Amino acid sequence: MLKTNERQVVEFLLQCSPGQPRIMPGWKVGRDGQPFLMPGIGGITLNVQVGDSAFGLAGDHVEPGVSCSANPKQRMQFPNDSLQLFACVGNRAEIVTGRPKGAKGVVTGTHGGSEHVMVDFAGSAREKMTYDDVIMIRARGQGLRLLDYPEIKLFNLDPSLLKKMKIKEIGNGKIRVPVTTLAPAACMGSGIGQAHVGTGDYDVMTSDPETVKEYKLDKMRFGDFVALLDHDNSYGRDYRKGAITIGIVSHSDCLRAGHGPGITTLMTCPKPLIEPVIDPKANIADLMKIGNKRKSK
Repeated sequence: MLKTNERQVVEFLLQCSPGQPRIMPGWKVGRDGQPFLMPGIGGITLNVQVGDSAFGLAGDHVEPGVSCSANPKQRMQFPNDSLQLFACVGNRAEIVTGRPKGAKGVVTGTHGGSEHVMVDFAGSAREKMTYDDVIMIRARGQGLRLLDYPEIKLFNLDPSLLKKMKIKEIGNGKIRVPVTTLAPAACMGSGIGQAHVGTGDYDVMTSDPETVKEYKLDKMRFGDFVALLDHDNSYGRDYRKGAITIGIVSHSDCLRAGHGPGITTLMTCPKPLIEPVIDPKANIADLMKIGNKRKSK
């Protein structure tokens, strides 16, 4: 079992509410030069959840489940900046007001630009929610460390989810991490160069059909764990040969140039000490029995 500093990780409550769908007025233009008007970020999304394909939707930057904000009018400021930083993938959440009061959920990712935290709730709860409902998140994860692997850094990851990821220690200071997809460095786009990897995401560009086919990028699902090859997120999102970053798919494929499925950073190392291994079930829906793997009552 991986040794961590879990007992020293601070846990506290964060308050947020569903964020209304956000759209800029006017047409958007896709990478093919064609204008479009489609759903995008935000909302209580009724028919998209973790475990579903991140491709093929009539939308752009679609976020699964419930997109949450602590301050939708000033999304880059307090307290939304705190929500973005301290809400970690795998955190437990609960609706504490309204008709779905008591419904339990799980944080599945964060999205820069919209500054949303996505939380998975059962469809029955989403159907009853309003944008005035209050959600409490049990935040813990930032500051989590692997005690025997100091060069591997963790971000945005609940200790309980780390334990479920079926990571194996393989000697020589290396660990093996199950993922569904290997994304080449050349495909990393929007968000690259950002210094702060404790919030938001960055995109796997899907504009080149041959590369998409070669790496099976169009098979990615919301909630998939993926490996970003030759990318180091230790102190910002950067290219470094031999580095590996593990992340989770947080939003859908996109039509605009430089964009694609969003990846929230979970684990990174500037040296090749993380060995990704393909596992079709390396998805938070499978590991935590949420999203389209949740059993209906």
